[in-house]
Amino acid sequence: MKPIFLAGILGLTLLSLTLVSFNRNQPNAAKNELSMQQDSLLRHVVLFKFKEGTTPEQISQVKTTFAALPSKIPQIKAYEWGLNNSPEGLEKGFTHCFFLTFTSEEDRAIYLPHPNHKAFGAVLSPFLEDVLVVDYWTK
Repeated sequence: MKPIFLAGILGLTLLSLTLVSFNRNQPNAAKNELSMQQDSLLRHVVLFKFKEGTTPEQISQVKTTFAALPSKIPQIKAYEWGLNNSPEGLEKGFTHCFFLTFTSEEDRAIYLPHPNHKAFGAVLSPFLEDVLVVDYWTK
């Protein structure tokens, strides 16, 4: 066979393999994204800024009520909270951080309108100046 013909066949073979490889990776990328989501945890981060004049006792009532939610809503897989102690001064008045973990968006969708979550909102709302919520999948 002539060298030019062999080079053409070799080039077409390499191009075909590249295209097959490229097309094969596309579905895997989607599968990997889904797999990552299934292996990840959904974090629900809530920051509170309390109204001026809210007493420590009132804030304690809010914390206690929030802390009771995991025992009342089984979709909450983990719960923790903390008080801001950042030295940067960038908290914009947000003092309390609450951190909930869910295993799926469906679990979060059950939590959000849950009667116990709504009851917590009723305890919180008289003292709340502002709230910031960020949800994300862990990587």
